Amino acid sequence: MAAAGAGRAATRAPAGASTVPFVVLVPARYASVRLPGKPLADLGGVPMVVEVARRARQSGAARVVIATDDARVADAARAHACEAIMTRADHPTGTDRLAEAAQALDLGPDEIVVNVQGDEPLIDPALVRQMAATLAAKPDASIATACHVIDDIAEAFNPNVVKVVCDAAGNALYFSRATIPWARDAFAREPRALPAGMPVYRHYGLYAYRVAFLVRYPTLAPAPIETYEALEQLRALWHGYRIAVDVTTATPAPGVDTADDLERVRRLIAAERALEQHGSD
Repeated sequence: MAAAGAGRAATRAPAGASTVPFVVLVPARYASVRLPGKPLADLGGVPMVVEVARRARQSGAARVVIATDDARVADAARAHACEAIMTRADHPTGTDRLAEAAQALDLGPDEIVVNVQGDEPLIDPALVRQMAATLAAKPDASIATACHVIDDIAEAFNPNVVKVVCDAAGNALYFSRATIPWARDAFAREPRALPAGMPVYRHYGLYAYRVAFLVRYPTLAPAPIETYEALEQLRALWHGYRIAVDVTTATPAPGVDTADDLERVRRLIAAERALEQHGSD
């Protein structure tokens, strides 16, 4: 259930204990079709996966663990005082990898795990903390995730931008690459703008899970809607699990999928560190 898309980076939250106990797991595969060795990409002297873990610590998580299938990633993590755990290399999804890690760490069924992708070194710690709080506040939900309002017509019609429709209680009804909801009358003519107040939301693929669901997930059969949409979160909905959705005001910080993304994130982190250094002088 990986995050998709990029936008302006949200403000980093200060360190502080969370009122909701949770664990952050960072799945990090060494192999990447578009950017091999991505978890170890250098960000100003720090491997990317380590930068992710450091930011995740600022969320107030009780524990941050990198789950990887490659000893090079685990070694790099430990060299920077980050906890790491080895997982199998044949997992079909990142969620399956989390399930193995949760069991290996002997986490209890009611514990909350937040999945922070290893290629999001600008992740907002406050949003990580909020995902745990959202799930804790919804005892009937197995998963929590986030979204934000789409106000750009091109983004609304971009199939690489995943949309989510929610019910009155803030639970997900459906995720799609299509434009949902569909404004029948406004779009009858060639659409040039989104109708005012149209509830179209971009899904931000950050997730919190109850461990009981994670353990169950690998046993669930893939859903037809998941197969066609190529969105694994639809498997949970298909099998009757509830997903709570938090509507945020910040857009997701840019992740790293390509070499161009990597260069952009390097510039942003360098600028951020320079600003922090200037503030401490």
